[in-house]
Amino acid sequence: MVPPDGLFGTSLHVAIGVYGLLAVALGLSTYLLYRRVFRLIMLGRPESRFDQPLTRLRGLLAISLGQRKVLQRVGLRDRAGLGHAVIFWGFLSFALSYLIFIFADSIWHPFSETLLTETGVAVYANYLNVFAAAILLCIVWAVLRRWLAKPHRLSFDLTRSLDAVVVVSLIASLMVFTLLTEAFYVAREGAAAGPAGEAFIGKALGQAFASAGLGYDAANALHSLAWWLHLLVILGFAIYVPFSKHMHMVAAPANAFFRNLEPRGALPTMDLENAERFGVGRVQDFSWKELLDGYACAVCGRCTDSCPANLTGKVLSPMHIVENIKDHLIESGPAIRSGQEATDKPLIGHAVLEDAVWDCVNCGACMEECPVVVEHVPTIMDMRRYLVMEESKMPETAMNALLSIEQRGHPWRGTQYSRTDWAEGLDVPIMAEHPEAEVLLWVGCTPALEQRSQAIARSMAKVLKSAKVDFAILGEEETCTGDPARRMGNEYLFQMLAQQNIETLNNYQVKTIVTACPHCFNTLKNEYPQFGGYFEVMHYSQYFDRLMSEGRLKLLSMQQGPSATVAYHDSCFLGRHNGVYDEPRRVAQAIGLNVVEMERNRQRGFCCGAGAGHMWVEESSGTRINHTRTDHFVETEAPTVGVSCPFCLQMLTEGIEARGLSGQKQAKDLVELLADSLDSPTS
Repeated sequence: MVPPDGLFGTSLHVAIGVYGLLAVALGLSTYLLYRRVFRLIMLGRPESRFDQPLTRLRGLLAISLGQRKVLQRVGLRDRAGLGHAVIFWGFLSFALSYLIFIFADSIWHPFSETLLTETGVAVYANYLNVFAAAILLCIVWAVLRRWLAKPHRLSFDLTRSLDAVVVVSLIASLMVFTLLTEAFYVAREGAAAGPAGEAFIGKALGQAFASAGLGYDAANALHSLAWWLHLLVILGFAIYVPFSKHMHMVAAPANAFFRNLEPRGALPTMDLENAERFGVGRVQDFSWKELLDGYACAVCGRCTDSCPANLTGKVLSPMHIVENIKDHLIESGPAIRSGQEATDKPLIGHAVLEDAVWDCVNCGACMEECPVVVEHVPTIMDMRRYLVMEESKMPETAMNALLSIEQRGHPWRGTQYSRTDWAEGLDVPIMAEHPEAEVLLWVGCTPALEQRSQAIARSMAKVLKSAKVDFAILGEEETCTGDPARRMGNEYLFQMLAQQNIETLNNYQVKTIVTACPHCFNTLKNEYPQFGGYFEVMHYSQYFDRLMSEGRLKLLSMQQGPSATVAYHDSCFLGRHNGVYDEPRRVAQAIGLNVVEMERNRQRGFCCGAGAGHMWVEESSGTRINHTRTDHFVETEAPTVGVSCPFCLQMLTEGIEARGLSGQKQAKDLVELLADSLDSPTS
């Protein structure tokens, strides 16, 4: 990329033009970034995201420079991430080359050879040629894939917009001008081209041009033209970025630095006493980080492609949520800044459909897949809080469940059971009578009050007794953790329940809690610390895995054969939100079960459809999520689907019944299978 000898054929130094254009481009780009991005993001409410700077910096380097999340799907036959990484690393390589070969060499031609040596210049030039060819191939493949193949996640208008065409064209033109600049330089200089003329593609093209009769003057003019056009494209790209979806090149690294460092399963808390309004009903009610998410979004569609609500025909698309919020901010932001808030185009109902807000099951699949760390779930939940707490708008089934929690301390309206009926005949101690118990068994509303799930609670007690664990339950003092209330949008009810439960637990000086419900587990472990409730909280799979490793739990293997094969289903709140994947599988394997995996498992597991209160909230449209998950189970040909969550147990049991397979397939909680295998008289 040797600079021309003069400024547009004159004797003026080429650096005058280079730095003059650079000053104009940087000035315009900075101004546009401020007006179109920064000052609009700062309309959001304050949020502290500056703690643990070294941890944040390490994540920034891994996510941005290392492309960690971009590449996480490559092993799943998704090569788009690899193509993006090639383009990104090529961009970094070319950016460095621009500093050396354009901005430095334009001032003093020998700079690059002095810095890198002649050999270094030749090696770097060939390296850039390789990347230029690779990037052009990736672009051709991406165009064919996006506009012709159209996989599900790229079947949206946002992913195939004019903006995408412009950006792809700009990147391709940079690569083409790179090669042409080198080629015309070689055609002009011939054998005297030096190390900069050793780039193998540029050299081959240049020699071909020379052989075709391209003379010195023509080659010199074309070299200057290609070089200046290359520079103009670079600077033009910088000006265009604030207008395009490629703003994510700037916003994504910032988003990675300011990512949430709290546990994945914990929703942000609300200061109910000092909040001007509850939840988010206007774009300026979002935090500045939630608004930054929209600019960081790469419109890749990975989030929507993994969303169980979207995949089962509902209107929710996490990608469109964040993009529409950004568009609404751009549209309404200037008026908001001037104090003239628009009321004709509300956030909910205009930018975001109300049904989309209620479709979310809080499974976290969108956040797991997002390569730029967009936090979709808290954004959606903030809007749900507004609908419930400010507008009193919610599905009737949600209203009934919330009313039951408020009046009865549980969401199971109409149940005839008490908190302790499940324990009849098991001699389970109550905390009030045995306050020095080593472990509190947190039963949970569903295992205590829902008939099918009571087998889970009974199995829990049997296993704990077999291992001679000193445990007790709260009995009638136990109430809902508040998980359904929080995720259905009633933050006030959740905080009231949390504070009540924390007070009860502190009164008994509880240290260790074991529960069968991942939702209770997540709330007690990750959300109660927001209100001063610090306890060791374990899901039974973790606790029993520990007991087995300590030799305190002796098991008998289940009968071998086809009936001992189990397809394991990962609960979202145990797996994706808390990273508990291996312990349930070890428990199953310890009793001789042959564990087979569904196509979507572990981090990419598929929700049962009960999260975010959808155990009680009916789905709005499309196929029921639990029916689709049941189909995944049936595809394994296993007779049993093993779960470790009472919600998943109910949803998959209903799915099996709906598919007419009750006599052939069954859903069982692992703790039920574990209890059946106990080498103990109590079993």
